[in-house]
Amino acid sequence: MDTTCYIEVHEDGRVTQGAGPDAHRRAVAGASRLFAVWPGQWRSDLFAIDDLDEFARAHGIVHDEERTGLADHVHDVRWSLADREENPRSQYVTIDLRLACGCSVKDRRSFAEQMREQHGWELAVTGGWGYHTNADGTTYTFRARRKSLRLRS
Repeated sequence: MDTTCYIEVHEDGRVTQGAGPDAHRRAVAGASRLFAVWPGQWRSDLFAIDDLDEFARAHGIVHDEERTGLADHVHDVRWSLADREENPRSQYVTIDLRLACGCSVKDRRSFAEQMREQHGWELAVTGGWGYHTNADGTTYTFRARRKSLRLRS
């Protein structure tokens, strides 16, 4: 969850915030411990993160095909501007896409990261996204930065 706070307690007693690859590496090496603060309405609960492999999969530090629905390969992506896209000057456009490689998108952030690495696309990871399935397969709808798709306005 975006509201979960991650805390790293270093072996020298320093306390920092974050859950990135460097924090994971230090925790695996025994140089720090990781904690998660789960916010509630009346109180927050603190949990020690004891499964560092699961932590790495959940944060995309280690690829997790089961959780994301995405194989770790270059995706065969077929895309087009959505029919409802009307503003030729909008910074973001709506695109419809299909994955011809057989993958499915279960985790939008992981997919956005793969598309950034593979195609240079900047997909929005906040706001709405969706999909629909029919006899032709599954079509996903995303918002993408127009310039990253190399479209002409």
